[in-house]
Amino acid sequence: MILGRVAGRITSTIGHRDMAGRTLLVCDKLDAQGRPAHGYVIAIDTVGAGAGQTVIILDEGTGARQILGVADMPVRSVVVGVVDDLG
Repeated sequence: MILGRVAGRITSTIGHRDMAGRTLLVCDKLDAQGRPAHGYVIAIDTVGAGAGQTVIILDEGTGARQILGVADMPVRSVVVGVVDDLG
């Protein structure tokens, strides 16, 4: 699992058929205290997260495909939760 902050959305005019109707988010990685860490992740949104929100990201392809219910989808990362508090 990765802690991240949604930086924005990605828009594409052409994509894989399984991506139709799904939103891709760019998320900056955070450390355990919520401070910026090195890097970012592009993940499929499954919870309706928005820019600036802190999220939990599952970064493991098989688990991501199980959550999405598509066995052969080209995916690695999904946003699985919005963090209310890091306290």
